[in-house]
Amino acid sequence: MHSSRLAAGLWPALFALLFTLSGALQAADTPQAKYPNYPSETPAKFVPATADHDYVSRDVMIPMRDGVKLHTIILIPKGAQHAGILLTRTPYDAKALTTHTMSGHLGPMLQGYDNATDVIVEDGYIRVVQDVRGKYGSEGDYVMNRPVHGPLNPTPVDDATDTWDTIDWLVKNIPESNGKVGTLGISYDGFEPLMALINPHPALKVSVPMNPMVDGWMGDDWFHNGAFRQQNLSYIYEQTASRDNGIKWWTNYHDEYDLFMHYGSAGALAHAYGMEQLGFWNKMLAHPAYDSFWSEQAVDKLLAAQPLKVPVMLVHSLWDQEDSYGALAVYRAIKPKDSSGSMVKLVMGPWHHGQEIDEGSSLGAIHFGSDTAQYFREHILRPYLAQYLKDGAPKADLAAVSAFQTGTNQWQRLDRWPLACADGCPTKSRALYLEADNKLGFSAPAAGADYDEYVSDPAHPVPFRARPIQPVGYDPGQTWSQWLVDDQREASGRTDVLSYVSDVLTTPLKISGAPEVNLIASTSGSDSDWVVKLIDVYPDQVAEQPEMGGYQLAVAMDIFRGRYREGFAEGKPIAANQPLPYRFDLPAANHVFLPGHRIMVQVQSSWFPLYDRNPQTFVPNIFLAKPTDYVKATQRVYHAPAQASFIALPVVGG
Repeated sequence: MHSSRLAAGLWPALFALLFTLSGALQAADTPQAKYPNYPSETPAKFVPATADHDYVSRDVMIPMRDGVKLHTIILIPKGAQHAGILLTRTPYDAKALTTHTMSGHLGPMLQGYDNATDVIVEDGYIRVVQDVRGKYGSEGDYVMNRPVHGPLNPTPVDDATDTWDTIDWLVKNIPESNGKVGTLGISYDGFEPLMALINPHPALKVSVPMNPMVDGWMGDDWFHNGAFRQQNLSYIYEQTASRDNGIKWWTNYHDEYDLFMHYGSAGALAHAYGMEQLGFWNKMLAHPAYDSFWSEQAVDKLLAAQPLKVPVMLVHSLWDQEDSYGALAVYRAIKPKDSSGSMVKLVMGPWHHGQEIDEGSSLGAIHFGSDTAQYFREHILRPYLAQYLKDGAPKADLAAVSAFQTGTNQWQRLDRWPLACADGCPTKSRALYLEADNKLGFSAPAAGADYDEYVSDPAHPVPFRARPIQPVGYDPGQTWSQWLVDDQREASGRTDVLSYVSDVLTTPLKISGAPEVNLIASTSGSDSDWVVKLIDVYPDQVAEQPEMGGYQLAVAMDIFRGRYREGFAEGKPIAANQPLPYRFDLPAANHVFLPGHRIMVQVQSSWFPLYDRNPQTFVPNIFLAKPTDYVKATQRVYHAPAQASFIALPVVGG
């Protein structure tokens, strides 16, 4: 009995010894055992020497009310005391936006997107940039333009609460500040200052949304009047496929026209790219019409139901190729709440999307005679921010509306938009009629030819700009930001585009507001798109800029998906070959058609590949249209006395 117990006790120890010896023998065969351990030349933690920097950088994780922490970069001018804080929340990488060029000076660090660098640096603001929830260095889950808490978002957190929690932390943890916070940003980053207005933090003193995303269905990034902006598929893909946008869109085509034609529908292309894995794309696919999914997250509607507690400066670009709808929609929603007349300011400049923080003396071939963006930053943005964020700063001498008038190229101080002008004259609606023989005039059409027609062929859609068509982007060499001011002669020479032209103007014609399309048209199909453009045609010779001779400058243009002519909530088939009214607004303009110029209106039924092709056969969901659904259609535009098509121009001064 005793010996067997001893043996039983020795066996485990013997096995352990053998296992150890085996491991030692194997370890002896590894490179690490054969060669000495050479010391690493990389320290466990490197501490940069920043004594010569003119700023202090702090990289922090700020806790939200649900425990999620958001990555935040804080840049403080050295020696700052009682400085105001300028906050931007972004899905585009806070670190990248605050390290444009590595430098010991703050200015070069902030050069680039979303930083009005001259104002921020010269006025000594504390710059704070934060990754939104779920993007780059921030924890949590990402949702595109996360809806506020409610039917579309059952969680207790949204961009409004995240902004509140961030501001609360900043004013308690930055002793160099005066406790005053302003928020600003462009595009998606412009959506964030609007979210800050929902139950705002008491320390939020001013908000500057620039070119903000507001209503993605009505007229911002995703749709325009129901037509899908399919060139933004690449953005949806990269923005939602990974936390750090590391999964990149790819293409085998140099010309995006060929890419989108190859796949047919937007849905087919998305399927080929595996986009059913992306939550936001699935929501788009499920909500092609303006249902509660879109209307309940429209920011202008949300703010219309909120009290106005924080001063707001809305910045709008007259040639915004991405978010032409949002800023003015918010202005219409909140300006009626401004009982004092001082809480809401509007700025309208002759810019592309975000150009107000860049060089602004020209856009494409169009020159403005001065750096309009620098004027905005120096004479409007700088004193406005100082009034609310600097201790003891004077009240800014700003008009309710600061609007650049194109054509004459001058800034105006207006009382309100659009029913205002510099000398107090009213803005009146004046019908500009489409007439027989491709004429355009202010007299109602007389008896004659009742209509003009063309064949719209989905197999040969009208390009929205000259081919080869570049992707959406801002890399060097790309001209995406300029397409709204492209010469429209490319389209006016096509047989599937109708062009109506006025006589040469002998006096200036000023418009200030959104031109309204009143189109009487028919289609032989059961669905149709209508693209309408209001164009300033330059004289055949322009002495001071010869290359502008005969240039066709689009002042305002947009698309309307015909299935929504009876209402946006539900698409309905169009009765074939029946003249029907289509009414919609073009983007706002503040323009003077000068003497010697002519006015043109173009009408067409595709704008490709910026917008998906209408199959011209009614299908429940165009995303899912099949190749056989795409058919030719005969389109007629009417200009008979009882069926007059016209553009209602907001004419200043009669």
